[in-house]
Amino acid sequence: MNATQEQLKIKFEQAMMAAFGDEYATVDPILVPAGNPKFGDYQANVALSLSKKLGQQPRAIASAIVEKLDVSQICEPPEIAGPGFINLRLKTAYLQAQLQAIYPDSRLGVPQAKTPQQEIVDFSSPNIAKEMHVGHLRSTIIGDSIARILEFRGHDVLRLNHVGDWGTQFGMLITYLREVYPQALTTANALDIGDLVSFYRQAKQRFDADETFQETARQEVVKLQAGAADTLHAWKLLCEQSRKEFQVIYDLLDIHLNERGESFYNPLLPAIVEDLAKSGLLVENQGAKVVFLEGYTNREGEPLPLIVKKSDGGYNYATTDLAALRYRIQKDAAKRIIYVTDAGQSNHFAQFFQVARKAGWIPDDVELVHVPFGLVLGEDGKRIKTRAGESVRLRDLLDEAIIRARTDLEQRLQEDNRTETADFIANVAQVIGISAVKYADLSQNRTSNYIFSYNKMLDLKGNTAPYMLYAYARIQGISRKGGINFEQLGDNAQVILEHETEFALAKYLLQLGEVVSTVEQDLLPNRLCEYLYELSKKFNVFYDRNHGVRVLDAEEPQRTSRLVLCDLTARTLKLGLSLLGIQVLERM
Repeated sequence: MNATQEQLKIKFEQAMMAAFGDEYATVDPILVPAGNPKFGDYQANVALSLSKKLGQQPRAIASAIVEKLDVSQICEPPEIAGPGFINLRLKTAYLQAQLQAIYPDSRLGVPQAKTPQQEIVDFSSPNIAKEMHVGHLRSTIIGDSIARILEFRGHDVLRLNHVGDWGTQFGMLITYLREVYPQALTTANALDIGDLVSFYRQAKQRFDADETFQETARQEVVKLQAGAADTLHAWKLLCEQSRKEFQVIYDLLDIHLNERGESFYNPLLPAIVEDLAKSGLLVENQGAKVVFLEGYTNREGEPLPLIVKKSDGGYNYATTDLAALRYRIQKDAAKRIIYVTDAGQSNHFAQFFQVARKAGWIPDDVELVHVPFGLVLGEDGKRIKTRAGESVRLRDLLDEAIIRARTDLEQRLQEDNRTETADFIANVAQVIGISAVKYADLSQNRTSNYIFSYNKMLDLKGNTAPYMLYAYARIQGISRKGGINFEQLGDNAQVILEHETEFALAKYLLQLGEVVSTVEQDLLPNRLCEYLYELSKKFNVFYDRNHGVRVLDAEEPQRTSRLVLCDLTARTLKLGLSLLGIQVLERM
């Protein structure tokens, strides 16, 4: 099923071709939802943009387009306003038919992508031997939501966790553990993650201060790269220990990932250097092998190089990222590769993308996208930290959200004199707590920093997960109160729109496909959050005693029609929230 806006766009293109010739068939009609309902539902502003090219007044152009515009099956007769705006109002019969058509559809009318393709979303990416902290929150949540939306649209999505599991830090850590806790290198689960992190910090201090230790650590890296059995066994144990801890958080957040760490690409690094040399891009600079970049200079104004092989013979992140990029194109056959990392890495991505393009490794049909995001700030407007000045552990942050959600829930139960089981309280607290954290992040434009506030994100009012969950639960309450099984209303249940709140809700329900399609392209999940928030508000007005309509005690056929609108709203909320990685609750 085509979205309304898409259908109207096609009609405008046909009208412009008929009015002005074939060359105008692909002109964008600049069709947008009307800002004010009194002017209709959609507005086309193309007449103003064509005025100079056609040498005519915008109103005359608008009249010529309207004369050829056949939207009689969708809209009332178009109206021309102001200097040449073309206003369109959807027909009641069209709205009713559309709602009845999507009602039996599990996808609620959202079509699959016309050309599904292989897409990779690279997100989360914690480092082995370190705990996940608040800095991993945004990549993990945003990446998961993007992957869910692409999967829903029918793309074959490979979710990759590019963990930091290779390099100097392992030589450093293994060397230190050989001295202070050797059993950790031979016995599984000898350390918990907190001890491992503590040992890592101590190893780093030794590495920075002790040249002998530093050299021993470097030799340990050489042994690791050469596949020495004892070093490799120790490395695997350390990775597995971290992996278990990561999984606890991923399970809590309902995140599914395929781990493919930096170590996976290690055997491919020499070929990267060799092929860059063959292409003539590689030059030697101060003992290192580098590629000079266009548009990047150092403080002295000299061209900035991207180092692909260090003077000591080692490789760096850029080399690994180039190898990963080439593998993803050649072996994974990806057509769009999406990297979800903080905005501070934007230069890094622009630089190695440039090198890959210069080397001819990026086919014309492959799109590379860096999805940057801002910082999570404390309520003081500064980077969120513990009192000791360290990054907040992600596990602690999530646990605190659940504890606070439970406190709020128990207080509400007491005020309402309600008694619930321990399992009910535990489940509702966890769903609300985790959903609140996710939604607070996703509802922000990802390019901006945002203030992390438990009080705001757990508020039952405003643009929050609890507000959305409550709207869904409220509709399920209508079902329980009236003894209604929504699934038995019938696929052919008639929709009748009469009241202004019914029209407002109906029109908004039909915009889901447009919103999902937009997020698929611009990768901004906050657009979906805004849609769900507005939908919840429109439902609450529709169901409001003073401004809305009666539902359960309405006469037929209005009663069934309004129950269909309730059910469509609940299913739209459930589907939309699932694309954000958020569960719903039948009762709160």
